[in-house]
Amino acid sequence: KVVNVVDLKETPVLSVASVLNAIKDGSAVRTSGQTSANAHSSRSHAVFQIILRSSKGKLHGKFSLIDLAGNERGADTSSANRATRLEGAEINKSLLALKECIRAMSM
Repeated sequence: KVVNVVDLKETPVLSVASVLNAIKDGSAVRTSGQTSANAHSSRSHAVFQIILRSSKGKLHGKFSLIDLAGNERGADTSSANRATRLEGAEINKSLLALKECIRAMSM
């Protein structure tokens, strides 16, 4: 099964500063919003994967950092407006899709 991630970027880096810049760039395009459960709730997922290769391309390892969108329970968002509740439902659906992406990355 092939997993296609929209707007996925692969950026070669050679220094710690380059890694930190890549994280900063990724964070800048994330969506966040206020919910009744959390004043700064991330409303998008992020996957940051570091792939360690030798100068000849030999794979030495992979390290994945995954930050999931805020997933408030229905009981926590009962006072939220309709748009926020629908957004929460979409986040829950996307968590299932993200699970498949994570599974594919581990292979």
